[in-house]
Amino acid sequence: MKAIPFAALTMIFGLFPLMVASGVGANGNSSLGTGTVGGMVIGTLALLFIVPSLFIVFQYLQEKVRPIQFQPAADWQIQEECVEAKEERQHHIESKNEEKK
Repeated sequence: MKAIPFAALTMIFGLFPLMVASGVGANGNSSLGTGTVGGMVIGTLALLFIVPSLFIVFQYLQEKVRPIQFQPAADWQIQEECVEAKEERQHHIESKNEEKK
């Protein structure tokens, strides 16, 4: 998150002399610099504040319309690992019970 404002500020500060240009061709340079700096400022503010806000709003609306539903996986490897984990857990519980006796 820190890199976005730093990159934008670097470009804005780099183009600032173009924005306040004087001398030959100052009108063209000034309008080019002003448009570029203004676009970077507006784009950076939109990227940092408006886009995350819209993401939160649309995520809220999506969860209201169609909530996320997790379905069990049909993958045989996952099911096999679950069975092995249950067996290991049961074996561990039995060994603890035998140690207590």
